[in-house]
Amino acid sequence: MSDSLRALRVAGVLSALDEQLAVMLGRMAGEGDERVLLAIALVSRQVAQGHVCLPLAAVGDAALSFGESAAAVPVAWPPLGLWRQALQHSVLVGRDLPGSVSPLVLDAADRLYLRRYFEHERRLAEQLAERMQRSVAVDEAALAAGLQRLFPDAAADDLQRTAAEVAARGSFTVISGGPGTGKTSTVAKILVLIAEQATAQSQALPRIALMAPTGKAAVRLREAMLAALANLQCSDEVRAAIAQPTTTIHRALSAAGHRWAGESRAGHARLPAEVVLVDEASMVDLELMARLSDATPPGARLILLGDRHQLASVQAGAVLGDICGSGLSDAQRAQAPALTRSVVQLTRSYRYAEHSGIGELARAINAGDVARTLELLRGGRHSDVALHEPPPSAHGLSPQLTVAVLEGFGPCLTETDPARALAALERFRVLCAHRRGPRGVVDINQKIAELLFERGLTEGAQGQFHGRPILITENDYRNGLWNGDVGLVWRAEPGAALSACFAGAETGLRWFSTARLPPHETAFAQSVHKSQGSEVDALCVVLPERPSPVLTRELLYTAVTRARRRVAIHSSVAVLSSAVVALVARSSGLRDALYSLPPGSSG
Repeated sequence: MSDSLRALRVAGVLSALDEQLAVMLGRMAGEGDERVLLAIALVSRQVAQGHVCLPLAAVGDAALSFGESAAAVPVAWPPLGLWRQALQHSVLVGRDLPGSVSPLVLDAADRLYLRRYFEHERRLAEQLAERMQRSVAVDEAALAAGLQRLFPDAAADDLQRTAAEVAARGSFTVISGGPGTGKTSTVAKILVLIAEQATAQSQALPRIALMAPTGKAAVRLREAMLAALANLQCSDEVRAAIAQPTTTIHRALSAAGHRWAGESRAGHARLPAEVVLVDEASMVDLELMARLSDATPPGARLILLGDRHQLASVQAGAVLGDICGSGLSDAQRAQAPALTRSVVQLTRSYRYAEHSGIGELARAINAGDVARTLELLRGGRHSDVALHEPPPSAHGLSPQLTVAVLEGFGPCLTETDPARALAALERFRVLCAHRRGPRGVVDINQKIAELLFERGLTEGAQGQFHGRPILITENDYRNGLWNGDVGLVWRAEPGAALSACFAGAETGLRWFSTARLPPHETAFAQSVHKSQGSEVDALCVVLPERPSPVLTRELLYTAVTRARRRVAIHSSVAVLSSAVVALVARSSGLRDALYSLPPGSSG
């Protein structure tokens, strides 16, 4: 076994899986060069951390962070030239050549890939480039009339109107924007324009597929689309064509007969749609986006909605950010005019007033401006944002968090009507950066449960009890419960059995026996990842005791922008500051391919 691999595993840089993958492939191919085995283990580590590839030139530099274990890494990294040469001569590593079946690929920019991710990335880049070049026939008179009717007061440079016109004219459109910028209301108008174009050209109304990466996000998309359509001027036929059921991407692909095993494009069935719209696209990983692109008919429109500043997918890739050209200069973006025209960034928030604390705080975090972030949180000028620094030795809930929890959950737990209790629960949230460890979701949930039980607001602090908020963690298609759904355990009357109630999307409460529930957990506190796409009036953001690789600018921005009216961050200044400057940069080649950047030009 390689001494370097063993040393890196002991130091916590590599997992046992990373090490064993390298050892297994080396044994199968008769490859004993430690430089090759080291690269294989590191690319496995990269994928596990959300990257698509391993940039060899970044190994050992700040660009490839090893977290707290960096100082203990006992390995001298091979010189880039010798490392490249070793990989090029290995039977395990191939180039981008037809018919190559090697398990790894080294590209011209010295990025090492597991082959499946290389194929996904290349295929997606090619298909998006084809879509952007495809022309769409437009009835100019109908489009002009539709834009005037749907955006009557908009200026010519209004970004929502611009996004609508771009989508009506193109085969591929990305609409990115923060909370409250009107993405869903804009896309409802886009679908009206597209449907009216079909009518104006004597064509059948388009089949529209509405989807999102999670079941909860799909439900929210349907609710938002129905609300937006209710206020639009269009025919009943057009409204009916747009008001389609929503689904998850996985379920839509499976229903269309999409084959999940293997890479053959011939085995990929097409979605029965002329328009495919995906909400919360920042949560879609590279593999899923590539498979969705495979399944979208070549002549169909593909529209992506999302916030490129939010957390990327849990799995490998940051597809939305790559498509939007995150981190590129205007000059670099100009190298891909077709893509630049296809991406519209909405900037005006209708949720926050122009000078609201939450809005300004979100902008400061996005800019990586620590001084401005602290000024907003500590200056006292904005009543809707605050920073509370817990005592260094605090092991329980801080006094400020205790007060916030009692005030936030009190209205829910003192309600006698379950519908009003659920509504009250949706107005307050506690979010944590970590799942485990001090100040993580599990830890804070237990402490909140114990506090509320001690104050007589709940029947218990363990197991199922009246008033326990629960978060569904796996989709349950039979019962229509989705990963991310939040409900309440409720006892209708003294002595009655406990049940769980959830708000229905278009109906009243939905009741389930606690024994029938899919996997779930207590939800006084949730992870920031689980909160994506949700909105609450007030929230507390609890950060860990020390900086960590998980704690980044994107995570903090995502957390803060879940609040509509008030947000309090519970953290030390040092930990908060580290989060604001810790920008996630997931390694991939998709951005360079889409923006026609030469190898090595963008780092």
